[in-house]
Amino acid sequence: MQAYSQDLRDRVLRALERGDRPVDMAERFEVSREWVYRVKDRLESEGLRHSFQRGGHRQSRLAPLESKVREWIKAQPDLTLAELGARAGEHGVTIKAPAFWHQLNQWNLSLKKNPCTPASKRAKTCRRRELSGKKTSPRLM
Repeated sequence: MQAYSQDLRDRVLRALERGDRPVDMAERFEVSREWVYRVKDRLESEGLRHSFQRGGHRQSRLAPLESKVREWIKAQPDLTLAELGARAGEHGVTIKAPAFWHQLNQWNLSLKKNPCTPASKRAKTCRRRELSGKKTSPRLM
């Protein structure tokens, strides 16, 4: 559910200033009577004519540990999510593996253990062999 537009809020507040009844306004603007009263109360109590921010304001539990997590991954890139979660637990942060993965994804950190994928019949998938100068099997190319 999205917030009502600022234009609608302004029209409701102008109608309130003119002295229109909230019940009539709710019917005319196709909003609930309760919403009209909330907009009115917010203007009177806090002086706000706009809506509050929705979403995006919550900070991850791992945010204070971001530099430590980066150090852990740099020092030992093959750590599993469970091991990272255990290390975070030692610092007082309990978090499940999927949530940890989501946060690592937000930070653009990767936990890939293999430098390349297995060989494919259709295309070259590993450039390391070519760059190292070692012979490769025609079957892998």
